[in-house]
Amino acid sequence: MSFAQRWLTAAYEGSGWLVPLYPLGRLYRYLMSRRERHYHRGKKPVWQAPVPVIVVGNITLGGTGKSPLVAWLSRWLQQQGFSPGIVTRGYGGKAPHYPLVVTPLTDPQHSGDEPLMLAQQTGVPVVADPQRARGAQALVQQGCDIVISDDGLQHLALGRDIELVVVDGARGLGNRRCLPAGPLREAPERLTRVDAVIVNGTLQHPLEVSSVAMQLVPQRWRDLATGQHYPLQPLPFTLPVHGLAGIGHPQRFFNTLRELGVEGEMHPLADHQSFDEHTFQFTSPRPVIMTAKDAVKCQALAPPDSWVLEVEAQLPQVFEDWLANRLSELTQRGCTDG
Repeated sequence: MSFAQRWLTAAYEGSGWLVPLYPLGRLYRYLMSRRERHYHRGKKPVWQAPVPVIVVGNITLGGTGKSPLVAWLSRWLQQQGFSPGIVTRGYGGKAPHYPLVVTPLTDPQHSGDEPLMLAQQTGVPVVADPQRARGAQALVQQGCDIVISDDGLQHLALGRDIELVVVDGARGLGNRRCLPAGPLREAPERLTRVDAVIVNGTLQHPLEVSSVAMQLVPQRWRDLATGQHYPLQPLPFTLPVHGLAGIGHPQRFFNTLRELGVEGEMHPLADHQSFDEHTFQFTSPRPVIMTAKDAVKCQALAPPDSWVLEVEAQLPQVFEDWLANRLSELTQRGCTDG
């Protein structure tokens, strides 16, 4: 386990060796609060798109399930008659230019893994750009009438109409302290100022705000080499397996595999970890099972017997109704302003 992984585990478990970092955590919290005030008071510029902007983000490090929610939003918005687009930073990628229009065939070294995965899963326009406002402008120019900002809560230079924050139900807010003393990007009180808090999985740590439950539901297996889909049961591969997960919370993926009856040796990797031929040099040849996020980076590297577990987010009808009402209010207000 790397130092970064040990630190993240300690931050969520509240280990005592982080206590000397508490003063730095308080300083970080103050600086983030001051930064937010500067944007709200006009000391820093904010670009407000001429279309609604939905921000999906979190206040913790380590992965919470934002990408499945973004994919769900994309599909749901299309069903409501919108033409959505996704703007994302493109973490882990280095493009020759920005904004980068991401297609299902984009090189993941240019786009990063999550933007490419979203482009493949949703079919909607995806733009990667560290400057979210610039990326959102590119989407509007392409004809998108609503923008989803992936992992954009702290990118305040892009104005927003709806803020959705995802919290990992199993880990919650950890020791509730800001970086580097804990896993928080912002103070816990930030949750009181967003439009909805969405909990991925069963909530095991209490929150001081109301929340909406989201479940990540396995849908099918995909043969990485052929792209062919198979039902969850019976398993289309033999046991035991090698399980790989280069995501923010690998154990969540491994738990899902075990719930599906998949046993074997599990290999947690760093979030957004790069893959090469050495990644798959295991002592015993077995089928390899991975996440959709990892799959986009190793199409040409993985051994033939490699499989992807595809999952989709499910949210309650009450959330859909609430979101539909909010968007109706926004579009009516936009017509009035126009």
